Amino acid sequence: MNLVTLLPFIVLIGAMFLMTRSAKKKQQQAAQMRDQMTPGTGIRTIGGMYATVKEIGDDTVTLEVAPGVHAIYAKMAVAAVLEDAEYNRIVHGAANPAADHDDTPVVPDDISSLTKDETEPKLDLGKKDAPEGDEPKDGKADGEAGAK
Repeated sequence: MNLVTLLPFIVLIGAMFLMTRSAKKKQQQAAQMRDQMTPGTGIRTIGGMYATVKEIGDDTVTLEVAPGVHAIYAKMAVAAVLEDAEYNRIVHGAANPAADHDDTPVVPDDISSLTKDETEPKLDLGKKDAPEGDEPKDGKADGEAGAK
């Protein structure tokens, strides 16, 4: 056998080795992250739900998804363990004290406050009703056969 013939197989095996190695590292990091969970920690599930850890079992975790509402999830469903400050900012809307400045501009909720000249007349693009008593020139009313 020639070395040139074996080269594609060697490259393929090497690529497979590197891919499995990186996948294994990611799995180890995820397991280590899940081991950091303690009761009271804020987490995000793989479905995007934010909750607080109440109890931790072998393969399951009990989450408080709302005050007084508990749900049991698989540990594998935990996507991220969040810092307390980040969890409070996302879930409770607690602002970062360093980000509170009085000189930050206020963005209006609608566009009406952005218009400069409010005395401009508004255009009425609606259909005007014909004055009463006016008949069509051809003598036919709307809805009749042959009406335009």
